[in-house]
Amino acid sequence: MSEKIVALGSDHGGFRLKEEIKNFLVSRGYEVKDFGTKDETSVDYPDYAFQVVKAILNKEVEKGIIMCGTGIGISISANRFPGIRAALCWDSYTAKMSRLHNNSNLLALGGRIIGVELAKDIVETWLTTDFEGGRHERRINKLDELAKKFWEEYLRGDK
Repeated sequence: MSEKIVALGSDHGGFRLKEEIKNFLVSRGYEVKDFGTKDETSVDYPDYAFQVVKAILNKEVEKGIIMCGTGIGISISANRFPGIRAALCWDSYTAKMSRLHNNSNLLALGGRIIGVELAKDIVETWLTTDFEGGRHERRINKLDELAKKFWEEYLRGDK
């Protein structure tokens, strides 16, 4: 799997921004896997978040970018899945910190709340910032451990 492949997904509220980000990524030499939507017809954001999540969890891609009107709904949808660390970012600093300290593998953006040029800067920062590791890795691992523990207890019927 190449770091130069990025999965994209959006609902109708993020469609225009997704198209701009797709062109931006291609101009930077990235390959894009576009999971839709294909126009501004009203659709449900969980469907598109799930497609990008599956691509990450199935190791088709390392990173993805998802968009809806605010970025909130689609990021909540994505974060339902263990192993996904979707970060809703609204500036370059939050994008940098989401990679540096949280090792986010999914970037969420609000197509109706940030402009195209700012979004491009956020994407560039997010894609070029490496995870710092160290004490942060322990915390990232704890997220997965706690989720696994919860589901094991839940499936056994423990309270």
